[in-house]
Amino acid sequence: MNPNIEKIEATVFGATGLIGSRLIPYLRKDLEFKKIHLATRSLINIRDEKIKVHEINLFKKTEILNSLKKSKVVFLTIGTTMSKVKGDQEKYKRIDFGITKDIADSCKELGVDKLILVSSSGADFKSKSFYLKLKGEVEKYVTDINLKSVSILRPSLLLGKRNEKRFGEKLAQMIMPKISFLVPSKYKPISAEKVAIAMVQISKMNFKGVKIFHYKEINGLSDKLQSGD
Repeated sequence: MNPNIEKIEATVFGATGLIGSRLIPYLRKDLEFKKIHLATRSLINIRDEKIKVHEINLFKKTEILNSLKKSKVVFLTIGTTMSKVKGDQEKYKRIDFGITKDIADSCKELGVDKLILVSSSGADFKSKSFYLKLKGEVEKYVTDINLKSVSILRPSLLLGKRNEKRFGEKLAQMIMPKISFLVPSKYKPISAEKVAIAMVQISKMNFKGVKIFHYKEINGLSDKLQSGD
């Protein structure tokens, strides 16, 4: 680590999810981060002086604001599924778009340096697919409000063990790696671990505006860190 680099604080939204849970260990051991804030709907039992858990109502913007007041970097990995909202598209949108909107607005209000967001391959606000259209709307919003720096990761199928059971996704995780050589690069499955590593790498980049990272870039950033380059 460069001793001239100022240590920073960061907030993670979605810390209990597939990517967020893998992101935390890398942030804990990274000496460039002096404090990691976890904004979560339920209490997480982590004993570490470097980590502060904020048990908040994610539908209340004031609580979101308070959880990231000291942070210069925000990692956003929040998402839901149709099964969790029992097929209610409005509820789904309230979580995926509504919470993200409030987080992005809070970043704008507080002057956060970097917002690093996990989206999805194929995201397009003009798509006929509810899921891809919603992801596209999320991307468009965080892009249009002119934050200092926005990084959007677009992984396809995420590989990794989840806390909850998703039969269809589990089946896809078994099949897709075997036929991934037939799939265009940006739609290849990738491990949640690699996405988490790439997010840490991206947090060290200095650029203004918006950058989008697809499979090739995400995979490359992860391999670079793991190889020690």
